[in-house]
Amino acid sequence: MGNLNGRGIIQRPSHQTAGSWKLAGVNPPPPPPAKPKLLDRVRLAIRTRHYSYKTEEAYVGWIKRFTLFHNKRHPSEMGETEIGQFLSSLARDSHVSASTQNQALNALLFLYHQVLEKEIGLIQGVVRAKRPRRLPVILTTKRRSSASWAACKARRS
Repeated sequence: MGNLNGRGIIQRPSHQTAGSWKLAGVNPPPPPPAKPKLLDRVRLAIRTRHYSYKTEEAYVGWIKRFTLFHNKRHPSEMGETEIGQFLSSLARDSHVSASTQNQALNALLFLYHQVLEKEIGLIQGVVRAKRPRRLPVILTTKRRSSASWAACKARRS
């Protein structure tokens, strides 16, 4: 058994478990609140800044993909190198568009700057997704007179 202290609480000896507290009319202090999980912290930060629900869904999705890509390592343990590997993989292996790769980058920058409050330096060596080549809207006189243009006009008629 333990000793009675001045407040009427019987203190447990150090070899007993936490469940063996003997109290004399006083409740033990509540356990400290658990720290919110990472994705809950991301959602809270997004909602605090009044971002749209679709942005929240997209950012949380990219952060999940990032952690799964690195075998469920916590993002606080990773840095620029891992971000670069993930973004390069998106372009090289998943063949995403440039705007999709930029969205993933923005989600990760939001995570590191706003949620983890960790400064991210220059992300080097990223394979960038190719932007599509824009075709000219106005055709020159030479192009209009070509056979392909004539064939195109014939199909429209």
